[in-house]
Amino acid sequence: MGAFQTASDVFFVLMGAIMVLAMHAGFAFLEVGTVRKKNQVNALVKIIVDFAVSTIAYFFVGYSIAYGVDFFANAGVLSGQITPENSPAFADSGYDLVKFFFLLTFAAAIPAIISGGIAERARFYPQLFATAILVGGCYPLFEGMVWNNNFGFQDMIEATFGAPFHDFAGSIVVHAVGGWIALGAVINLGVRRGRYTKTGGLVGIPPSNIPFLALGSWVLCVGWFGFNVMSAQSISGITGLVAVNSLMAMVGGILTALITGRNDPGFVHNGALAGLVAVCAGSDVMHPLGALVTGGLAGALFVWGFNQCQAKWKIDDVLGVWPLHGMCGLLGGIACGIFGLEALGGMGGVSFSAQLAGSLIGVAFATVVGFVVYGALKATIGIRLSEDAEFDGADISIHNIGAYPEDDLRAS
Repeated sequence: MGAFQTASDVFFVLMGAIMVLAMHAGFAFLEVGTVRKKNQVNALVKIIVDFAVSTIAYFFVGYSIAYGVDFFANAGVLSGQITPENSPAFADSGYDLVKFFFLLTFAAAIPAIISGGIAERARFYPQLFATAILVGGCYPLFEGMVWNNNFGFQDMIEATFGAPFHDFAGSIVVHAVGGWIALGAVINLGVRRGRYTKTGGLVGIPPSNIPFLALGSWVLCVGWFGFNVMSAQSISGITGLVAVNSLMAMVGGILTALITGRNDPGFVHNGALAGLVAVCAGSDVMHPLGALVTGGLAGALFVWGFNQCQAKWKIDDVLGVWPLHGMCGLLGGIACGIFGLEALGGMGGVSFSAQLAGSLIGVAFATVVGFVVYGALKATIGIRLSEDAEFDGADISIHNIGAYPEDDLRAS
């Protein structure tokens, strides 16, 4: 029975890893549908190559920083078939390996989030370099603090506020960190040429393909149930509460984005994602009604934040990743400390002050990282395409082919 339990956990976590890996296709098509046709190939290539670079960086460096585990051992040891003396033992059936795979897909979401904000004018190879730095070094520092109690972070939070910082599936660790790093990247990169008039007026750039945008949202929504439910990381930890809370937050985000976004399809499809981002932290402790409210607040927050960025603050965040992941992730971290309370029908074991403190620490960490990493790259190797390359589009200037080659041939 023990062997069956272990094998079941391996399969469970592996399926979770595959579902979250599939979410990266959602990131890609969400970006493809939003950017102009001349930048669609670049969106697809960026996401898949970022994942490859993330895997290398996390395997060799990042996972060890977060969890103190490396994979420089015999394959028999890694699979748990051999238990060596005087060295760490690995779980049977390679559980530690699929756990790495699962957590890698979370880590790789950081550059996937950033990609949408810096679209249409970022240089390709400097962004890959940034990915290696972020996934190999920066992200694992905070990940390990929250999910592995590195540096005694959780002990400190609990001693100060009476409860540890609770982030079940990464509203702060993944989404807020990715979104607030993206803010530094977007500001260092600057606005797209032609986005604003000389008097500061906003020039509309409509999505290039609403069906692709919607496809990206649907893929992300489906994969998110692996992201959240399988964060239990074992069969025995599964709870239907996480699944239903994710569902309720998703539909809450859709409906409020529909209303506040005045039927705009981009807002509607991103509203679903806003709700899912916000519920990650407390999906295992909230009542479904609390999750519905959290998702609804997130959907409205995304619409407001996106409009403020584009029209008021002149922050040219192409996909709105800072409002979506940064702002809504922060909302979710804090909401966990409200709707997770027993007084509001939650499971308890959380503290509003602990959630507020942990969330703000995560945001502060990510903001500093974003401005430092992208500021340093900007000052040294440069992060922005030339004016001519941006005008021609990233597809032709970087990859030497457009998304619709036959149409290009006919036009020539």
